[in-house]
Amino acid sequence: MSQARVKIAIVGAGPGGLSAAARAAETRTSHVLLEASTQLANTIFRYQKGKHVMAEPAALPLRASVPFEAGTRERILAGWLDGVQHHGANLRCGAAVSEITGQHGDFRLRIADGSEVRAEAVVLAIGLQGNVRKLDVPGEDLPGVQYQLDDPGEYRDETIVVIGAGDAAIENALALAAHNSVIILNRRDEFARAKEGNLKGILRAIDTRLLECLYGASPIAVETLPAGTPGGHRLRLRMKTREGETEVLCDRIIGRLGALPPRSFVESCGIVFPSEDPSAVPAVSPRYESNVPGLYVIGALAGYPLIKQCINQGYEVVEFICGREVAPADEGLLRTKFAPIPGLTSVNQAIEYIQRSIPLFAGLTPLQLREFLLDSDIRTPAAGEVVVQYNDYTNTFFSILRGQVDIRLDPEDATNTVALGAGKFFGEMSLISGRRRAATITAGRNCILIETPRRSMNKLIQSVDAVRRTIDEAFLVRAIKMQIAPEVPDDELIEVAHTASIRQFAPGEALFNEGEPGDSLHLIRSGSVTIAHEVGGREIVTAYLPSGNYVGELALLTDSPRTATVRAAVATETIRLHGTVFKVLMSVYPELEAKLKEKAQKRLRDSARTRGGGGASNMIEFLVEQGVGEATDVLLIDETLCVHCDNCEKACADTHDGTSLLDREAGPSYASVHVPTSCRHCEHPHCMKDCPPDAIHRTPDGEVYIADNCIGCGNCQQNCPYGVIQMAVKGQRKKPSLWQWLLFGNGDAPGTDAHPAGADLAKKAVKCDMCKDQRGGPACVRACPTGAAIRVSPQDFMALRR
Repeated sequence: MSQARVKIAIVGAGPGGLSAAARAAETRTSHVLLEASTQLANTIFRYQKGKHVMAEPAALPLRASVPFEAGTRERILAGWLDGVQHHGANLRCGAAVSEITGQHGDFRLRIADGSEVRAEAVVLAIGLQGNVRKLDVPGEDLPGVQYQLDDPGEYRDETIVVIGAGDAAIENALALAAHNSVIILNRRDEFARAKEGNLKGILRAIDTRLLECLYGASPIAVETLPAGTPGGHRLRLRMKTREGETEVLCDRIIGRLGALPPRSFVESCGIVFPSEDPSAVPAVSPRYESNVPGLYVIGALAGYPLIKQCINQGYEVVEFICGREVAPADEGLLRTKFAPIPGLTSVNQAIEYIQRSIPLFAGLTPLQLREFLLDSDIRTPAAGEVVVQYNDYTNTFFSILRGQVDIRLDPEDATNTVALGAGKFFGEMSLISGRRRAATITAGRNCILIETPRRSMNKLIQSVDAVRRTIDEAFLVRAIKMQIAPEVPDDELIEVAHTASIRQFAPGEALFNEGEPGDSLHLIRSGSVTIAHEVGGREIVTAYLPSGNYVGELALLTDSPRTATVRAAVATETIRLHGTVFKVLMSVYPELEAKLKEKAQKRLRDSARTRGGGGASNMIEFLVEQGVGEATDVLLIDETLCVHCDNCEKACADTHDGTSLLDREAGPSYASVHVPTSCRHCEHPHCMKDCPPDAIHRTPDGEVYIADNCIGCGNCQQNCPYGVIQMAVKGQRKKPSLWQWLLFGNGDAPGTDAHPAGADLAKKAVKCDMCKDQRGGPACVRACPTGAAIRVSPQDFMALRR
């Protein structure tokens, strides 16, 4: 059995491994780079031909002995090969490591061919791609279902479904779309994990209809189609969407769902994972050393999947092993960010302190936490300063590092507060529900907070199951406490929350039906529902409830069947509380039962009034059909008062650079209520999804607006289901009315282009912003001479109608 002895054995010739080998060769450190495949950077080598590889994060400097900048797959591979050859790196391809034993100073690496390597230290840079994540549905391994795409040019004139929302899925979909009909399935409602360049590319492709995207879609099963199926398709993909179950007939399915760590091999080396979570990665020290002294882990296996990060770590780990001090490449950025935290002398100390102080981050490796904190801000508000204002529409997430915050339980009583101390977090309810802030929160003395943007927090929730579970549990407890049982101690509510479950409903799907046994209560976590009763063989809608309410309590209070049918008005998520557990809670806290009975009686009275006048019921159904189920504010016009003067449109144009952001005539009507084409300012605005420059924002008062950094890509216009966003030239001349043009000759003739041909006029997205910068409220409402136009929240209007 042949043996070799080196100072450093590097396992895996991906970006991190080859960077480590190049640095070791450059510093004349004895080493060997062991790669199981026949070429270096096998994962990159298997990228689709001509793929453009990005060099992100852009703010992170590169530290390496091999070149790397954005470019094609072929160019990057050639540069890396030249780099390792230039430095004389000791590379062994086709050398799969089957076992690592020994200890620091004398590790033994057994190779599949029977040879053995002995090393003082070992660097694991094996990545994750050898353990791909499959669809996890029946039919996931049928012919035509694949998890890799080598050359998109091989496929032409096929219908191909790409499943995934990461960079690999996006790049595959874009490459295949040139010669195929492509559908990309995104389980969520945005591409939160994509690099900026890929994000722009996929949104542009969706906007131009180069390919189709199904958001909020999850596969249920894959089935083989019989020969002779119309269209010649081979596969049927059944899936669940927000609208319910549907299917797509296709020729090929490509799953790009990431990969899981090769846990069994890593654990056989003695390395410990921090949890049983399948997506967990080994915890390593700031020097990338695992719990096994002398055994180091870098790159994707350590939780850092980006190429530039892997290359930097390969360089740095060799420096650490050789006893040379070097600060990580992101050190300067983090040092500046942590400056407001007193008493900390280094970035590593700050990382350890934050992880030790905030249990939510306990399941993250230090490397994952570093990346997360790069996207967050450290805030040091003064005592008494308002951090979150009741009824605001902000949606950032806060973690309390030091001190405490005071949560005002009663908006009108500043003295009625409860403290939330260090290690806790808040902001998850607005993050998840899209609704206004539920309370005013002020800073206590010596308070230090970590504020994280919505996009970064959602990325963490999607990436780390332990974080998602912790936030879901906190949401359950706080939602039950705030909406149903404020008098019940938290520790008892935690027990209730452990028996609860989160349920999802497509629009029109029933949470429960009239006449069914009452076995549960539903807290509306996001979305909204309608309540209907059967009258004369027809469902009559009698009420509308947005998130933050609950349904189903009456059957539990009376031990009787359901008295109404409750349906999701839009895609809705609820917290289902088991009836038996809830009855026990009511028996212990009689005041809870009394409060629920009082509210149930009020609902019964309101329902009886609505059923007594069919107009109100029909009006609720009509407004739900117009999307008010996800609206926070809607423009309505009373047609019995409207004189068609168009003052509302003119006032809107005067306020917004000559462009009216509403169309009075367009839109449906019911009875005397007209819904013109104007923004609904949705709970979870569709237009905010996938905005490349992040130009769409929500003010604390709830107005959704488009900032000046809009690039005119049109994604928001495409994503809006209500047609209220238009692309317009900012500052264009005001359109005259027909009478102004006929009688006074004002402006250009209606229907003519107000701008000269050939002018360089960049169009940008425009929409109603509720005249957020104007005193007195929306100009359209103020300009109406008869009071026909009103802006109102859906629930307020429906209560008024009832």
